[in-house]
Amino acid sequence: MHSDNWDDMRFVLAVADTGTVSGAARRLGVNHATVLRRVAAFENRHGVDVFERTSKGYRVNAEYVHIIEAARDVGNAVKSVEHLMSGTQAPLVGTVRISSTDSFCQVVLPPIIGAFHNAVSGIKIAMISTNAYSNFSQSHADIAVRPAQGLSDDMVGDVAARLGFGVYAVDPAPETWLGLSGPLVRSNAANWMSENVPAERIVGAADSFMVLATLARLGMGRAVLPCSVGDAVPELCRLDSPGELISVPIWVACHVDLVGVSRVGAVRRFLVAGLEARAAQLAGYGAS
Repeated sequence: MHSDNWDDMRFVLAVADTGTVSGAARRLGVNHATVLRRVAAFENRHGVDVFERTSKGYRVNAEYVHIIEAARDVGNAVKSVEHLMSGTQAPLVGTVRISSTDSFCQVVLPPIIGAFHNAVSGIKIAMISTNAYSNFSQSHADIAVRPAQGLSDDMVGDVAARLGFGVYAVDPAPETWLGLSGPLVRSNAANWMSENVPAERIVGAADSFMVLATLARLGMGRAVLPCSVGDAVPELCRLDSPGELISVPIWVACHVDLVGVSRVGAVRRFLVAGLEARAAQLAGYGAS
């Protein structure tokens, strides 16, 4: 059920919650040396010092508080999945198809899907990368992870976080802009550009935020990008914008007919927890 990395993380969480190695040992039913060894293994693997060792015990270093919070959220999701799997129902097996945008499939979702793979056996994840909405009536996807203002009547889901946007460019920033095409012309980012950017300053366009980020990195122009995309490109800087930028709810949803399918529910809960743990990063407030 657990990778070695997640198993070590359980020891880190126990120390963070109790504040002492002895308290963590009691909680986990192991000895003092085992806790020290597993915490050291986690820190060495990632090259970080999660804790400040003080005379009163262990305190999480400020820059790693978000790691503890994220791990705790994922841990709760893992427990929820384990509870389902230990019930009287048949084991959770099969394939769950997740549809999302190309930027989410490349930047946001892989770490969450990887954690699910390490935590849960029996369920295979199939990713569908598209900037057009999947046709659920034809069963192209079981779960949609989408930035959207709302859901259609045949969908149910949760808002897991908000997706913030920014204006990005190389330094020094060109005066030209990159526009949006294809399915993105109906996006909030396109609406913002139509209200704030003169059409004559737009020198190119793309139907993908990932492509726009690449063009901006090459100096073609300024681009309105999700912060999760723009902040991940070292060559790009976030600029002051001429108008208030938008943020959009991120939905994790499925068709109403799939609400009772256990494997779909398990994956949905895990995705929500993973996105909630990254809420600050997705909103553009910093790494999470």
